[in-house]
Amino acid sequence: MHTHGTYQLIGGRSHQCDATATYTHNGARAYVLCDGIGSSDAVREWTRTAARRLARAAAHRADAEAGLRTVYEAYAAEPDRQDEFTRYDLPAACAVVAVTAPGKPLTVAWCGDTRAYILTPRGTFHRLTDDHNLRRVFQGSRNRVTSYLGATESDEERKAQVGHPAIESVTRGMEDSRLLLASDGAYEPLEDSNRSLAHYLTGSARHAARNVAAFAIGHAGPHADNATALVADLRTT
Repeated sequence: MHTHGTYQLIGGRSHQCDATATYTHNGARAYVLCDGIGSSDAVREWTRTAARRLARAAAHRADAEAGLRTVYEAYAAEPDRQDEFTRYDLPAACAVVAVTAPGKPLTVAWCGDTRAYILTPRGTFHRLTDDHNLRRVFQGSRNRVTSYLGATESDEERKAQVGHPAIESVTRGMEDSRLLLASDGAYEPLEDSNRSLAHYLTGSARHAARNVAAFAIGHAGPHADNATALVADLRTT
């Protein structure tokens, strides 16, 4: 059985451009969180559509990386994104996808700086993703992402540019555990305040997601970003 909850706060932004989605197909369950780049009606609607599209693709393939690659490549192939004069004006988003499927390990894939974490029943807390941003590759700004949904670069092109592929993925053995997907507006204020996100993952999945987002906004100061958390309880039986 899988239970999950999500919670979003707009922070100090003009639009809520984070989005979450879930989808189930033949027992495979996909969880998605997207963080839209920018604040506008167009980015908000595009990101919501992209999250739903990712969840369906990942669930149908019972694999996070396969689903994310399918959608990444579909957006990259759009004619307007091939034009160097228009591509950067089009909506885009960071994305993280997690998939559980019967008889398979948990798979997680991402592009950008949205994150996935696991809290085990023994209380150990693991970050599963590694940010795609300038802080990682050049010790630069964490606010400049180096890969995202809506980009056109292949894995090889991204590696040549910044040292990591366009999409990365991890696989983890399934066990009873709590999954957290978080936008940078949810994890950064808490980390900057030297607080462990694991501290907020108590109670129901919905309560835990609300805790993460609400306390992030509370510690973010006057220029809070959109804060979104998705929490899912994963069960092996």
